[in-house]
Amino acid sequence: MRSIRPLLAATSLVAALALTATACGGDTDDSASDKPAASTPADEAGGGIPADLADRLKEHGVDPEKWKDGEWKNWDKDKWLRSAKDFVNPVIKDLWKPERMKAAKSPTKTLAAGDISGDQDVTDPEPQPVQAEPEKTPYTDHAAPVGKVFFDSPQGSMVCSATVVKDPKNPGKSNLVWTAGHCVHAGAGGGWYRNIMFVPAYNNTGKSADALQNAQPQEVAPYGQYWADWVATSNEWISQGGPTGGDGAAYDYSVMHVTPENGGKSLEETVGAALDVDFDAPEASGIGNLGAWGYPAAPPYDGLIMHKCVDAAGRLSIAPGTPTMWRIGCTMTGGSSGGGWIAAGPDGESVLVSNTSIGPVTAGWLAGPRFGEGAEQLYTMMSDKFAGQ
Repeated sequence: MRSIRPLLAATSLVAALALTATACGGDTDDSASDKPAASTPADEAGGGIPADLADRLKEHGVDPEKWKDGEWKNWDKDKWLRSAKDFVNPVIKDLWKPERMKAAKSPTKTLAAGDISGDQDVTDPEPQPVQAEPEKTPYTDHAAPVGKVFFDSPQGSMVCSATVVKDPKNPGKSNLVWTAGHCVHAGAGGGWYRNIMFVPAYNNTGKSADALQNAQPQEVAPYGQYWADWVATSNEWISQGGPTGGDGAAYDYSVMHVTPENGGKSLEETVGAALDVDFDAPEASGIGNLGAWGYPAAPPYDGLIMHKCVDAAGRLSIAPGTPTMWRIGCTMTGGSSGGGWIAAGPDGESVLVSNTSIGPVTAGWLAGPRFGEGAEQLYTMMSDKFAGQ
């Protein structure tokens, strides 16, 4: 397995943290555990949509042939699938061409000062901004499990960040990716986003926008493209998530199961890495430094370069009655949403403990949910769903 220990060790701020691999709070509803439809790559299905996915679309009054020809752009309320059991994401081969990926924007999840109404007794002082640093290239050597999520929304093509994580029921062959709930579902005001696709180590050598004009496909997507064939997020995000996070921010996490667009080995085998997830990490005062990775896309960034921040963790309470979130100083902006937060586990190995959820308009800090029982149930359900596959 390729080592990506430099992903954290390279930062002089936290020499104690190092990755060891090449890198809600409630149950989903019962129907979310239904077996997902098989995700046959489009070329294996004759360029069409697999029959089981087609049947699911028909159940909602959607013509499968029209879907792949552009019907997915219809965001009418009665066509926007919302509940956990209704996720559908047929592969549309070659939809995400390099130019379309480069043009995708970041979703807005920023807070004004008045948006925080939580108990200040459990909210630590606002951290000083930490300047985000570009990750070393090639990313395949320094941060292989980190990548970009691309998806379509009513506002257009969007981007987030994500991390390859281990699958307990498929050791060494994981196809699981961790990101934010708002990168896959619109929350209380909408439904599942569409054409959700993951690219690990996107723009591997950190090329500029001009240089990417003539980049080879393997430079843009060194490990290929992976479509989400099943996605789960928390019931709290679906029911309470809002344009700036809302009361669902503390439950803003998601686990995706992906499949390669053109077939092949599992994501973990291809990338050579996946991270463990820790659902019992200590409170902020005991966890020490956290490192956050992602592809910030809102100004002054352009979404093409992977960045990282490392800072001592503090606490942030968004609203009474919701779990306390973690907060660090970081200048990354939208587009870094969903990117993994990494800490040193009890044995000194690096583990995923959170993901970027929200930040202020001023882009001086980021906050992410603490993974607890609800997040663990989501993760276990996704692993069980694909056991042995």
